[in-house]
Amino acid sequence: MTGDIKQQWQQDRRETYSCTGGFIASAQPEDSAYLFCAAKLETRAADFLSNFNGAVSYAVKANPEARILQTLRRSGVQHFDVASLEEVRSTLAIAPQATLHFNNPIKDDTSIAEAYQRYGVRSFALDETAELEKIYRACGGDPEVRYTVRFKLEHSGAAYDFGSKFGATPDAAVQLLRLVKARGGRPALTFHPGSQCVEPAMYGRYLEVAGDIIERAGVAPELVNVGGGFPVQYAGADVPELATFFAEIHSAAERFLPAGTPLMCEPGRAMVADSVSLLTRVIHVRENGHSLFVNDGVYGGMQEQLLIDLQMPVRAWRGDSLLSGPVNEYHVFGPTCDPVDKLSRTTPLPKDLRAGDYIEFGLLGAYGSATSTGFNGFRSGGYRDILVAQDFSAR
Repeated sequence: MTGDIKQQWQQDRRETYSCTGGFIASAQPEDSAYLFCAAKLETRAADFLSNFNGAVSYAVKANPEARILQTLRRSGVQHFDVASLEEVRSTLAIAPQATLHFNNPIKDDTSIAEAYQRYGVRSFALDETAELEKIYRACGGDPEVRYTVRFKLEHSGAAYDFGSKFGATPDAAVQLLRLVKARGGRPALTFHPGSQCVEPAMYGRYLEVAGDIIERAGVAPELVNVGGGFPVQYAGADVPELATFFAEIHSAAERFLPAGTPLMCEPGRAMVADSVSLLTRVIHVRENGHSLFVNDGVYGGMQEQLLIDLQMPVRAWRGDSLLSGPVNEYHVFGPTCDPVDKLSRTTPLPKDLRAGDYIEFGLLGAYGSATSTGFNGFRSGGYRDILVAQDFSAR
């Protein structure tokens, strides 16, 4: 498995293009393609590593593509949040010295045992007693294992409410921390404010409750993981700067946590979203001039459009030239025969689009290729490297 992943990554990197226009001019692609800019990802990684006062753990679920993991490893990211054995294997194939955190709160016994015994994982999340006991048994009661208790709060303000599936109540978290200590494990505490959380104050609220849990439990955690959730500036979204979230977290940690408590964050979307765009080809424009079909869609790289209201930035190309001028609001359909294969919002694009033109969708480094399917025989294209990712606002 490890050799296959490395070989795939090496093959995919054989050609690097100057920019989107350079790729179109050189390859004249018939299939959709994910255009990856390593410089964008390196800059984002540096932002987290330099400005967050704690460890930075990449949430592999957002994009497990080999070149993403390689770039993050090269940029200095040493921690990775994994949710399955496959993510354990693929991450270690690219970053064998990485520290992995198996932070899916619900895991099967064999996955825990294999992650512990074969791959050296020593950090596991949980949100109830049965999962704690499962980890304890699978790891033979090893006192070097970290048990990270995940708690939740009732709230809104995020695109996905993770509390509907995971997390102990604060009262239950108190008891779980005590049980970790009684079992001789290494205790830690975590939460997740929800994906695309646009309220910095939500992190402060969680940290205040974390401090109360710690005080009531009488157990000093090795670290407090503030989760992911950091938002991305989608088109039309009002999103505070990342620095605002960091300031809120650092201030709240100083106020509410025991002095010197180490912090960790686990960005996914915010780390990788702007490093990848999805280049699609127009395959048909309806005679009404307001509907068009492209060779990728919600069963491919744009599945999130079925789930949450996000508007991706877009730009259109004819050959290697950007199109501009008056726009139409187009209904954009994917290539499958399913009527739900359609972007949730109309998309502003140049009026004179025709078959053979290209539409590039930005901010698809997160939950793009990672969630694509092969429904109806249509598959998203592969990854291509570009040196420069142009500004989507300059159409």
